Amino acid sequence: MKHLALAFALIWPAAAMAETLPAMTVWKSPTCGCCGSWVAHMRAAGFKVETRDVDDMDMVKTQLGMPEKLQSCHTATIGGYLVEGHVPAADVKRLLAEKPAVKGLAVPGMPSGSPGMENGYKDPYEVLSFDSDGGTKVFSDHR
Repeated sequence: MKHLALAFALIWPAAAMAETLPAMTVWKSPTCGCCGSWVAHMRAAGFKVETRDVDDMDMVKTQLGMPEKLQSCHTATIGGYLVEGHVPAADVKRLLAEKPAVKGLAVPGMPSGSPGMENGYKDPYEVLSFDSDGGTKVFSDHR
């Protein structure tokens, strides 16, 4: 019985957090495989993800206010934030927990080894937070 209680205590926080994560909407190209892999990464981390396949991602990014210099292949919204590109689920969870005064997080480009871009190589990359004016700060460093 003691082991069952310990197991439940270890599992409960993760289960409770998954229930409290806000829904995520992801806009992506219908033909982009790495976008689908990133969505799978987010779902495996406990996010409820709705995908919207669109042919004109530039229009979506413009409408959402995604700075051009930070763009990647897919764009998501969650909890009032933008998430651009191959941002790891752990960084999105940290964003939601800390609630910094930023517009969102971005991984510009498509670095090898980032979630959804696993291909046997791992490029170092940074997750950037950005504000409404496009100013950035390093949110996390993945080396």
